[in-house]
Amino acid sequence: MIKILTVEGMSCGHCEMAVKKALGDLDGVKSVKVDLDSKKVEVEGEDLIDENLKEAIEDAGYDVVKID
Repeated sequence: MIKILTVEGMSCGHCEMAVKKALGDLDGVKSVKVDLDSKKVEVEGEDLIDENLKEAIEDAGYDVVKID
């Protein structure tokens, strides 16, 4: 399963690492790819729950505006 999230507030490598760590710590997440230019975060894993993904990113200080 792959989820694509649009995330506002990411602007640098530190932001990228913070988002990767926050999502990588969730159960079921296998990989996280961040594209700062497009503000897209691709999460691959099993049994991914939108609300858990959103909460992890918001707890890291960023805003999720869309989940596909």
